[in-house]
Amino acid sequence: MNLNKISKKKVVVGLSGGVDSSVTALLLKQQGYDVTGLFMKNWEDDDTDEYCSSKQDLIDAVSVADKIGIDIEAVNFSAEYKDRVFDNFLSEYKAGRTPNPDILCNAEIKFKAFLDHAMSLGADVIATGHYAQVRENPLKPGLFQLMKADDGSKDQSYFLYRLNQAQLSKTLFPLGQLLKREVREIARQAGLINAEKKDSTGICFIGERPFQEFLSKYLPPKPGDIKTAEGKLVGRHEGLMYYTLGQRQGLKIGGSRDSNGEPWFVAGKDMQNNVLTVVQGHDHDLLLSEGLVASQLTWIDEDAPITNWVYAAKTRYRQADAPCEIDRLNADMVEIKFGQKQWAVTPGQSAVVYESNVCLGGGIITAAIN
Repeated sequence: MNLNKISKKKVVVGLSGGVDSSVTALLLKQQGYDVTGLFMKNWEDDDTDEYCSSKQDLIDAVSVADKIGIDIEAVNFSAEYKDRVFDNFLSEYKAGRTPNPDILCNAEIKFKAFLDHAMSLGADVIATGHYAQVRENPLKPGLFQLMKADDGSKDQSYFLYRLNQAQLSKTLFPLGQLLKREVREIARQAGLINAEKKDSTGICFIGERPFQEFLSKYLPPKPGDIKTAEGKLVGRHEGLMYYTLGQRQGLKIGGSRDSNGEPWFVAGKDMQNNVLTVVQGHDHDLLLSEGLVASQLTWIDEDAPITNWVYAAKTRYRQADAPCEIDRLNADMVEIKFGQKQWAVTPGQSAVVYESNVCLGGGIITAAIN
């Protein structure tokens, strides 16, 4: 490795205060890059309440930057986050769908607003602590591929499928070949303050908090009936936007179980009549889908997958890849058919397509095919 060549490259690392981004910056510094840290603050609405951790995160990020000997800058993208991510988040929930804000956040904030700002600072590339990999396409020189991380339990390519060629060509993922335990060990060996810090969870940049209470600040509750698929009234819901397909917790109808004793799951939302449909049993037919229709398509290689070719896809992050075929319905809509029925395919979530370890792209689920 030619360190003299690398040392000429300036990289801006998104430092969140967590262990992953901290080790990312450390590794790049050790490899000879000119590293600058950038801490992004993207949420201000209830910044003083008990759920906001941004102040501590900034303290941790500054501590890490000082420890490894790099400069750090804080930047506020709250306006961009509200316009590009949170408004869409609310409109999707209002329409009865279940969006994934992390995916939009990556495409619009971490790899757009952040990337643009980094380039204005004179960066050659950016880097984040995502568990994923980028490589030049061996069959198409000059084009880049998004690859799964070596640590399958941490792979985050699902959240990155909307990245384009321009973004991937300017991005480094130093953790892509590491296991999570190796990352923590590197942090411990370097004496980083956040080596044992718990991973962040919850809504991207907003954090972990009581979801229904948070959402009710923006979307007023609209209570209605909970009914079985046969139309039997079994309870009341507090607003359809608070529930998602496959949900088991929080239905408050446990005492209404029929004689089979199976738990209840959300199987549908009737937005017109404000009715939540529930069924009993994890593997009820209404929770299983043979396929789906997806739109708002994004293909990393800019070419759609070949029709009638066997790929793999997942409809949620914590899910095994499922063999599938793709039929193109039009320029911005595909039908994905699975070899085995998939559980709780949810409109608003993303269907992400893979060919082996290469993430090809995907789209937003508009409907399940049962």
